Amino acid sequence: MTEASETMAKRLADAVELPDFLRTAGTLTLADRRTLVQQALVLIEQNYVHLPLKAAMHAVNPVQRLRLLAQRLGRQSETGMDPEWRFHQELSEIFHSMRDLHTNYLLPVPFSGKIAYLPYQIEEYFEGDEPHYVVTRVVEGFSAPGFGPGVEVTHWNGVPIERAVALNAVRFAGSNAAARHSRGLQSLTLRPLRIHVPPDEDWVVLTYVNGDGISRELREKWRITENVPPFVDADELSTAAVAQGLDLGTDEIGRAVTMLYVPTSVTARESLAFADLTTEPAAPGADVPTSMPAVFRARSVVTASGTYGHIRVFTFNVNNPDGFVREFVRLIELLPQNGLIVDVRGNGGGHIFASEFLLQTLTPHPISPEPTQFIATPLNLRICGQHKNNPTGQIDLTPWCRSMEQALETGAVYSGGFTITPADGANAIGQRYHGPVVLITDARCYSATDIFAAGFQDHKIGPVLGVDGNTGAGGANVWTHQLLSTLLELPEPAADTPYRPLPGQANMRVSIRRTLRVHDLAGTPVEDLGVVPDQRHRMTRRDVLQGNTDLLERAGQLLAGRSVRRLEAQVAAASGELTLRSRLVDRADVYLDGRPRLSVDLAQESVTFPVPGIGAAQVVRVEGFKEGELVAARTIVR
Repeated sequence: MTEASETMAKRLADAVELPDFLRTAGTLTLADRRTLVQQALVLIEQNYVHLPLKAAMHAVNPVQRLRLLAQRLGRQSETGMDPEWRFHQELSEIFHSMRDLHTNYLLPVPFSGKIAYLPYQIEEYFEGDEPHYVVTRVVEGFSAPGFGPGVEVTHWNGVPIERAVALNAVRFAGSNAAARHSRGLQSLTLRPLRIHVPPDEDWVVLTYVNGDGISRELREKWRITENVPPFVDADELSTAAVAQGLDLGTDEIGRAVTMLYVPTSVTARESLAFADLTTEPAAPGADVPTSMPAVFRARSVVTASGTYGHIRVFTFNVNNPDGFVREFVRLIELLPQNGLIVDVRGNGGGHIFASEFLLQTLTPHPISPEPTQFIATPLNLRICGQHKNNPTGQIDLTPWCRSMEQALETGAVYSGGFTITPADGANAIGQRYHGPVVLITDARCYSATDIFAAGFQDHKIGPVLGVDGNTGAGGANVWTHQLLSTLLELPEPAADTPYRPLPGQANMRVSIRRTLRVHDLAGTPVEDLGVVPDQRHRMTRRDVLQGNTDLLERAGQLLAGRSVRRLEAQVAAASGELTLRSRLVDRADVYLDGRPRLSVDLAQESVTFPVPGIGAAQVVRVEGFKEGELVAARTIVR
């Protein structure tokens, strides 16, 4: 057993039952509660970028609900106040009412960092249009008579399972029906207590049918344990925190699922120096070892349509986006080059740079990062003004300052739109995979993953294959209350800051800058609208129990028959020559340090020719064309 596995096993062994855990809760004073509500009002009223959208689309008024809660707290006494669980529930419901997974009330200790779980996972599949629910995994060491992967779930605490999922979906944030349904199912068995109040029931009675056709019941208690910590500290002033686009719930659940069911993939560090990393291309059906097992899984998959590369991107929540992209490139270059399946299901997002930097590796076309806007409020203008010209070296809000001032003068709702991701970084290394690409999404794709999926579709990189009718539809950059407070204190402390320390290690997050799509859908917000897939695949029983078999077959069908191009470039600095090896490319244009140098016809698959000045160039870019259309590119950074 590895060290990580031993740690995870100990956490599961140390899990406590829900009633025992709840006995440690209940430490907030009345003053603490009033502080939390007042600070929630600051964030929602003065920072929250989606407030007009949410009021229009979901007919909600969180500001008024917070005022009413504050008024009610004002009438309570220390000895006569409501139970703490009721306060947490009401404040959480106000945040959930906005259906924004970026904007959260994060519960204090002892809830922070804990998960509530049942020792099995339930997933949905379809036979035609009829949904079915099946147990797909159980926690190691757990067993019950006639119970295990493959049993069909019929009822949840006596409620038909389909109705139970629908009822549960109402309780949890989700900006569209697909997202709510997905989270309603997921939260039946796993809930991060950092953002969700504990389950109401101490135990769950599951009714199921196994292969013998006999209906049985399983009664299991909720368990509470410590979750695996994230790699990124969203409260500290860093590029990763400032550029964060993350559904915290999905990220927490992703780490918990790994701990519960794939403990060998749990790592304490973002990237590991594996000695056994290979440089050999993947054999058919084989995995490629990765230095980032919590982030990627890369393998060659054999389908009826051919053998293709398949890479899961579990998260974009990393500190080092350049290292993230380097590992992605290393992995895809060892996979079959005739077609690539990029699979981002269940990815709650993370570093916006990482998501938008990745796009360039899959297309010859320049990448246009998504522009973002603040809502125009005096407080947001103050924050931008504090970080004009990047005085701390961490964040430059100069582009938004002037437009924010104009918006406040003219009554405009939003500032101008400017990119978070630097355009030069989004185009620094260029295309690295020249075969066709298909992207697989689901309703749990959120935030930076929504941004990635939108960019993939907007830049026409390839078809988007969705197992749900939409992504999670989270289109924003998210900042925590602590980060907002820090930004207003630097580089010089603000004398009249509205941000106050939160009690009990509680926290809050808010959507601060909304994202807009580019090209054909330029100006369309991602929030609530999401990314509608080009093709749809309903998960089958074979998918959920046999490693996505039918889903990968469908992806293989989309890749089959598409053009597989090749463009390799090698610079001989001493002789001043460039060698190109190509396939399905009839012309190449050569740029040195961004300036056009020459154009050459490619009558043969390999051609060598002199390029004046190439020996001194820092960046060589070759663009390949077929019948006048840009179809391939190669960038060499020296």
